[in-house]
Amino acid sequence: MAVSLPIDAAQASGPLAGLKVLELGQLIAGPFAAKTLADFGADVIKIEAPESGDPLRKWRLLKDGTSVWWQVQSRNKRSVVLDLRQPEAQDIVRQLASSADVLIENFRPGAMEGWGLGPDDLRQLNPRLIMLRISGYGQTGPYRDRPGFGVVAEAMSGLRHLTAEPGRVPVRVGVSIGDTLAALHGVIGILMALQHRHTSGQGQVIDVALYEAVFNCMESLLPEYSAFGAVRGPAGSALPGIAPSNAYVCSDGGHALIAGNGDSIFKRLMRAIGRDDLATDPALGDNAGRVARVADIDAAIGQWAATRTVNEVMSALDKAAVPAGRIYTVADIAADPHYQARGMLASVRMDDGSTLAVPGIVPKLSATPGQHRRNAPTLGQDTDEVLRELGLSCEQIQGLKDKGIVSSS
Repeated sequence: MAVSLPIDAAQASGPLAGLKVLELGQLIAGPFAAKTLADFGADVIKIEAPESGDPLRKWRLLKDGTSVWWQVQSRNKRSVVLDLRQPEAQDIVRQLASSADVLIENFRPGAMEGWGLGPDDLRQLNPRLIMLRISGYGQTGPYRDRPGFGVVAEAMSGLRHLTAEPGRVPVRVGVSIGDTLAALHGVIGILMALQHRHTSGQGQVIDVALYEAVFNCMESLLPEYSAFGAVRGPAGSALPGIAPSNAYVCSDGGHALIAGNGDSIFKRLMRAIGRDDLATDPALGDNAGRVARVADIDAAIGQWAATRTVNEVMSALDKAAVPAGRIYTVADIAADPHYQARGMLASVRMDDGSTLAVPGIVPKLSATPGQHRRNAPTLGQDTDEVLRELGLSCEQIQGLKDKGIVSSS
């Protein structure tokens, strides 16, 4: 695994080099969007609260008192500590926003306006500013003032209803998928707004609601209800209306995910499992016919898989060019040669000299790839540097520290 360059050893490069991003908010959605921009060269200045900073610093497993997740979520960023409850700190944000290209925030609607930092306030200072606002329910509508986390968005969007075995309690996806989908929609919005600004010279507000980002990925859920009154329900590991596509138990207790739902793929799958009768059955030549007999098809595949290990199943289906995969744990991921070859198992050198594995950067651009320029910052690591860039003297910075308005590590 490649080891990252030391902090500040590489100058910013990439397609977003020169883009100045001001990140307000905390935890997942807004910071993930900013991290994605930072990976491709943007100068992201992260504003954190005094004393504790972003709560993500203390989430899940800690190394030397800091979450290892932090090294993924905040790489390539600079940390500035400001007490946004104080007017002088709000003035500093205004100064930063005056020269910023993008501001990202994920507070509850109205919080920024309460600090005098809403879109109308900042637009007067910087008409070119692009403002990404991520919240549970959006900036308008009857639910706008409700607190909303990603898990609530997953429920409201219809996703949580589908993630279960029939008749059992719906379960969550094991990661914060609602927050991440919202962040990625936010990044898409920023890139489109930058293109619009390139032609018009004007910034704009991007309003991303967590529930809408998830709902946007719900495929045919709504049109099927509109056209047929069909309320799609949970189906466990199967893909309703698409056959065959399921998880099958193997002889060693592992599971093989097999997707034989293309017409020609289905024929190859049936021949691979020794069921030429099903491969040549004209009634199974298209998806509609297979859906009608999905129980029979699943039973045939399940009986075949049950007499083979996962490795044997994968080997047979690879030879038959049938899409199939095992269910990976993180240990499988860390040992996988394809992850290695694609640069997805990166490594950073920590302050104590140890190394930490982190996910590589995506997407992969041929001419302007992303880059790990610096590790995630300590709390307030860059406060003095950023304030000096605003033109404040050392004496002025110290005065702000004495008042508890800013702090540094």
